[in-house]
Amino acid sequence: MVPFPAVNAIMIPWDFVLILAVLGAVIPWRGAVRVRRVLNRPEFGTSDRLSLYGTTIAFQWLLVAIVIWRALSRGLRLEELGLTTSDPWRIIWITVTLTVLLCSGQLASLRRILRMPYRERGSLFHITEKIMPRTTTETLLFAALACTAGLSEEFLYRGFVFAVFARMLASLPFSIPIAAVLSSIWFAVAHLYQGRRGIATTFVVGIVFCAVRVWSGSLVPSIAAHIGVDLIAGLYFKFSLENPK
Repeated sequence: MVPFPAVNAIMIPWDFVLILAVLGAVIPWRGAVRVRRVLNRPEFGTSDRLSLYGTTIAFQWLLVAIVIWRALSRGLRLEELGLTTSDPWRIIWITVTLTVLLCSGQLASLRRILRMPYRERGSLFHITEKIMPRTTTETLLFAALACTAGLSEEFLYRGFVFAVFARMLASLPFSIPIAAVLSSIWFAVAHLYQGRRGIATTFVVGIVFCAVRVWSGSLVPSIAAHIGVDLIAGLYFKFSLENPK
């Protein structure tokens, strides 16, 4: 099989085009359908949440396995995918700094939202309210989901999608910033179910994660921060239910 050209790429291999189409169209459609089903159900209990978590985990790991297979088959290097680290100590301090900053921002945002009148919290809150964990079993599987989402989404969007666009645009000026913007658009569209505000927020977060990925040369900081932000959301929501004011 002919490897993907290292520089000055014009055409994207057919399998990469298919993966980009899945990430840019199928994933948003699937997410919107699932959210609509959740919102339309008057009751959403433990079995429903466990099923949602479990199927999402399985789907994301299957998708990651396929993308890794095709990426390596086409000659994408581990360095291009952000799967190596050249300076571990530098990666550690970047990871800790980014994770602390974003988790602190997430916590402050959740506190602000929960202080608002219920009707003013928005559609995204009502989705979150149904799918966040309540029991210990739900919380454990949710934690596995948060880790899966952090690992898989960062690899797919800041690893694979960014690398594909960076190669395709290698002969153009500002190819790296353009690739960062395009991969962040793909990431934002994947969260279409969150509405306009959610899409805008996700795009900005994508840009931040991409910038850190380029600066550090590794996906580790964005993976850790992504996992931390998701865990904060689930655990704080569970805590607020157990300790209402």
